[in-house]
Amino acid sequence: MTRPTPFIRPDMKAFLDALAAIGGPKVAEMTLEDARASYIALHGMADRPARDLAVVRDLSCPGPAGDIPLRLYDARESREAGPVFTFYHGGGFVIGDLDTHHNLCTELAALMDLPVVAVDYRRAPEHPFPAAIDDCDAATRWIASSPEALGREATGIITIGDSAGGTATLAVGQLLAVSPAHVPVVLQVPLFPLASDAAGSASLEEFAEGFVLTKPAVEFFDQAFAAPRDDHRGFPILGDHSTAPPTVLITASLDPIRDSGRDYAKALVDAGRPFVFLEMEGLTHSFTNLRGAVPSAQRDLERIVAAMKFILGVAQ
Repeated sequence: MTRPTPFIRPDMKAFLDALAAIGGPKVAEMTLEDARASYIALHGMADRPARDLAVVRDLSCPGPAGDIPLRLYDARESREAGPVFTFYHGGGFVIGDLDTHHNLCTELAALMDLPVVAVDYRRAPEHPFPAAIDDCDAATRWIASSPEALGREATGIITIGDSAGGTATLAVGQLLAVSPAHVPVVLQVPLFPLASDAAGSASLEEFAEGFVLTKPAVEFFDQAFAAPRDDHRGFPILGDHSTAPPTVLITASLDPIRDSGRDYAKALVDAGRPFVFLEMEGLTHSFTNLRGAVPSAQRDLERIVAAMKFILGVAQ
């Protein structure tokens, strides 16, 4: 049976056509340095400009292997106690950093009018599993309990991240459910996460090439991060969902790891947990960082923001 042609938004198709015309080696074929540089270049070319904020400040916190670099974003110079975002960047745990997601973090801080603290965790292959998850866990606990250093008191934590950062979002939520931080996780927002093993999934085969993230790139990141197939910190679908915090779960219809996010949605349904699930039709993986080249994706980010505000309102 022939599958129907998937719907692709016109602006998304124009961007994909432009990428195909540029050509060049794929991520899995590059040196590590070149792969990281190309990821920065892609977001620099395709994302919307960063917002001007009152506060953009680099800082650090103690981690299991030394200090963890952080970056604080806030639309206000000062504010009363309230929720604080911890942001874990994407890039397969291999190629992202604070700069690749800088523009997105400024947008979240502006649209949500809440502080955002981005975490620059250790990356594979130099630091394979579980280094990134350990750093995200440690940083989140520090953010929850360090009002003097942040200049902001957290009453609750909102964990958020895209792709690998979405995986970290889910993993940290499970770790904090077992061993709570100083304040609770009031919302988790995994953006197109890898929650279950993507190998053999229909979406990985259907969107293997030509949709920003490729099957070879997924396999490259998987090999570099080297998470055991039986460890919930690498594959959060294996964890306990009965204590999952309120969730806004996002997938993209043209994403090779789309089905992994859908798997997690089903797990939340089966566990009876409160969540909003949005699958963005006609968009690819990483659409939150392609809002300049794909203008319609900005509206989708605003839909995500509306969902976050809705869940936070219900939870209060």
